[in-house]
Amino acid sequence: MSLPKGYLDADSLDIFSKLLNSIKQRSYDAMHIQPGHKLLDLGCGPGTDTIPLGLLVGNQGQVIGADYDLAMLAEANGRAGQAEVSAWVSHQQADAASLPFDNGYFDACRSDRLFQHLPDPAQTLSEMARVTKSGGWIVAIDTDWGSLSIDADEIDIERRYARFVASSALHNGYSGRTLFRHFKRQGLTDISFQAFPITANRSLLIRQATQADRTEQEAITAGTLSIEEVRRWRGYQEQADTEGVFFASVNIMLVAGRKP
Repeated sequence: MSLPKGYLDADSLDIFSKLLNSIKQRSYDAMHIQPGHKLLDLGCGPGTDTIPLGLLVGNQGQVIGADYDLAMLAEANGRAGQAEVSAWVSHQQADAASLPFDNGYFDACRSDRLFQHLPDPAQTLSEMARVTKSGGWIVAIDTDWGSLSIDADEIDIERRYARFVASSALHNGYSGRTLFRHFKRQGLTDISFQAFPITANRSLLIRQATQADRTEQEAITAGTLSIEEVRRWRGYQEQADTEGVFFASVNIMLVAGRKP
């Protein structure tokens, strides 16, 4: 299976899950979870969220994690077994645009930085709404890569790189800012939204998040940046790290809405 744009492996996802833990906790709160609920975590990856969700619903509930990536699903099932929640926390392969679940099966569902990878996020949100019960909550977290800002003297290179990340390195890099619109158009009610600025003072974190080695090569191939500009761009980040002056920021959005 070919890797999608912006693909992160399980180790990288674990790093970012720790960084974003407080946002994840807010997403659980926004789902209005009760013991015994049935929950869907769409784009579950290695089970980062399904296990804590399983602890919230208890063994009378059910949590299903869905993902396209079989390797991630195997890792998620292994972690559920280690956490001794596999009796009610399971993971299965699914197409986000055509979910294999009955209408109204779940009490609530969520996705976490999934929409940025989707070519048709509106269809996926429609599917999330379809499989959620009337009155149930749908929650999505996603990054607005259009807000990416990296302090650098060469602003023109920085702006071209940031725009390439948002526009070309991902299917839907502006997804964070579009969530509110998609939730409104889906006809969800009681919609709330929160924005979270994420900052980094070491280049490694941003380079991991943007898959910089791959993205820079793609930007060269596309003619967005030259080889010499990429060399200078990398050199600046290394120097900024050495001096302890590197700084970058990006916004993450959390939107929640209820199915009528």
